[in-house]
Amino acid sequence: MSTALLPDQPPTTPAVELRGVTVRHGNVPALNRVSAVLQPGEITCVLGENGSGKSTLVSVLSGLRRHDEGELLVAGVPVRFRSARQARALGIATVWQDLAVAPLLSIWRNFFLGAEPTRGIWPLRRLDVEGARATTVRAMARVGVTGLDPDQPASALQAGERQSLAVARALHFGARALVIDEPATPMTVARQTLFGQAILAARAQGLAVVVVTNNPRYAHLIGDRFLLLAHGSVAGNLTRDDIDADELTALMAGGDSLTTLTDALTALHPELGER
Repeated sequence: MSTALLPDQPPTTPAVELRGVTVRHGNVPALNRVSAVLQPGEITCVLGENGSGKSTLVSVLSGLRRHDEGELLVAGVPVRFRSARQARALGIATVWQDLAVAPLLSIWRNFFLGAEPTRGIWPLRRLDVEGARATTVRAMARVGVTGLDPDQPASALQAGERQSLAVARALHFGARALVIDEPATPMTVARQTLFGQAILAARAQGLAVVVVTNNPRYAHLIGDRFLLLAHGSVAGNLTRDDIDADELTALMAGGDSLTTLTDALTALHPELGER
């Protein structure tokens, strides 16, 4: 299915929605009836301990793993991805934990890899190098990376800048949703700030953004909604209005108390159980 086959997305339609999605590894559910709504212009942070199902959720959204039960909808249309290419074609871009670039190629080459612009008509058509350089600089500035030399090799990019390049590329090529698997490599505060700026730029451009992270304070700083996973199930689906940074940190540090505390919050806010 191509993006052209999807209907125009009304403002109230979720960019991506999961309805009771279950994924099994043998008889063991890695995800168990997970439901979530990813709205345009909203950042959803996915938190949970190792083994909670975060990586499986990323695999489903990115097209690497087909769900066994439930529904996955993009712009209101049920889909069953067969590949990561199909997910990208429908506007879901993924920034992987260990983001790889072609280190010897220039930054602009990495930005357009496989989709280089051309000008002229056949047989005189040629690569539009100047246009590609200018577009790369503009796109990177859009996510907060300025003063960039697009002819530098990609190996010159620091942690945070590489992820910002992936976000800028997703914005340029018309993604509707952005899935970010938090980098495993530790970043300085400055690099985290730069990457956070790119994430906020994606939200400002109307993308539905999913950030998988183990850092509850960082999540509360950038997130609008928090999807808490435990043992493959949704243990909480909260917003910034429901919980402050200290409470979110306590939930993540509480182990088995995560579900208990979330149940208490849900009792105070019954509408949470309906999301």
